[in-house]
Amino acid sequence: MARIHAVQVRRVYEHRVHGDGARVLVDRVWPRGMTREKADLDEWCKQVAPSTELRKWYNHAPERFEEFARRYRAELTTPARAEALAHLRDLARSGPLTLLTASKAVDISEATVLAAVLR
Repeated sequence: MARIHAVQVRRVYEHRVHGDGARVLVDRVWPRGMTREKADLDEWCKQVAPSTELRKWYNHAPERFEEFARRYRAELTTPARAEALAHLRDLARSGPLTLLTASKAVDISEATVLAAVLR
């Protein structure tokens, strides 16, 4: 089995830097005020994003992060999300991977949960 390269998390509003590798947006909703050109991403993998219900329940409340992460990891086992997660894992095996999110609180975002799962 091939090893997983570096998986990092950044805001989609940040410019591409050397070492980003594949830049993949993992939010379900397109970032406000962002054009595709400015986003400079390689793909948008919204299939791996949390369900709308989970996203709305969480609402980026720090005190809910642990429970959000648990529920989100459970959602990642559903067929469509598991397939999208496998695709991200393949990308991480072929080189560095940067998971992008519009969240201001990157450390408590779904991208952070995904990065931990991929590592």
